[in-house]
Amino acid sequence: MALFITFEGGEGSGKTLQARALYRRLSQLAIPALLTHEPGGTLLGKKLARLLKWAGDTGISSLTELLLFNASRAQLVENVIQPNLKNGKVVICDRYADSTTAYQSYGRGLDSEMVKAINNTATRRLKPNLTVLLDMPAEAGLARKGAKKRDRFEQEDIGFHRRVREGYLKMAADDPERWLVVDASQSKAKIREIIWQRVSQLLSSQGG
Repeated sequence: MALFITFEGGEGSGKTLQARALYRRLSQLAIPALLTHEPGGTLLGKKLARLLKWAGDTGISSLTELLLFNASRAQLVENVIQPNLKNGKVVICDRYADSTTAYQSYGRGLDSEMVKAINNTATRRLKPNLTVLLDMPAEAGLARKGAKKRDRFEQEDIGFHRRVREGYLKMAADDPERWLVVDASQSKAKIREIIWQRVSQLLSSQGG
């Protein structure tokens, strides 16, 4: 019953909440599942996440950012994702390689073929069975963040966040069988049910 499900979206889209909700539902049904996230999910990943999100005074270049995200990802794939998939679990990951394509290629403007090649190396070409995109206008997502302290990415100008959203929508349009695009402005309960309907279909096809 091994399935690999990822959640993607811009700032404030609610993807983390929905990833957790799916994990809880699977657990309640006694379906073996694991919830992890990027950047992070391992000891190395946690250290890199702090650097990438909060070290605003380090002058991290776009290329360095790309490589650091993929260093964290390579560790996560090898130590967490692949072993749990081999054990037949449903692995849910809050962000994955598509985040890097959206943020570092579309957002930062790095060469798309280079980003793809580095992503493929870090993931060993492991792709999700399903990628859920929680989509909403960048302005609305950022507004949800309110007045709390913002990380390096949340502090970027609105043009950056619009490009990220455009990147996500382009990827989803190019691979509709893998992607499920959900209007993130709907109620949390409605979004949960839309996601569960798709996940249920995947579980049934796997004999779950």
